[in-house]
Amino acid sequence: MKVVVAVTGSIAAYKAVDLVRLFVKGGDDVSVMMTKAACEFVRPLTFQTLSRNPVYVDEFAPPVEWKPGHVSLADAADMIVVAPATANTIAKIRFGIADNFVTSTLLATRAKIVVVPAMNTGMWENPVTQDNVAALKARGATIVDPDTGELACGATGKGRMMSPDAIYRICKGA
Repeated sequence: MKVVVAVTGSIAAYKAVDLVRLFVKGGDDVSVMMTKAACEFVRPLTFQTLSRNPVYVDEFAPPVEWKPGHVSLADAADMIVVAPATANTIAKIRFGIADNFVTSTLLATRAKIVVVPAMNTGMWENPVTQDNVAALKARGATIVDPDTGELACGATGKGRMMSPDAIYRICKGA
């Protein structure tokens, strides 16, 4: 299966490294795309090494093929897993805002979309975020609800990204 992992700008981006490793170990062809903010947490080289594929960040980079990168990746994907998915990216997906490589690809794809939120409890529980998540569910996206536990900000609550093992099992239908 062709799996695209979309990494957005959350401290939980480090968990996406293990998720990519699990998909590769499971025999999937994995590509990674990242927002520029995600690159502040984990470098693209880490994902390129683990996936054995180029990492996509800049939608205006010269295309590797004749098609723009976000279109060719959108067409090739069987599944796109947005992990971690920030409140900002969830809102952009809901409203079709395609202002970076990740959101442009998501808007162009017909692949199954799995959204794995990771954010502060206040952001997760905010009615705006909950409305955005409900809208994505209504459109057929799979939402992997966050865990409750200690958050990077020092608080304890719901918003922590689910473990890579659990995400992998959900994506594989286990």
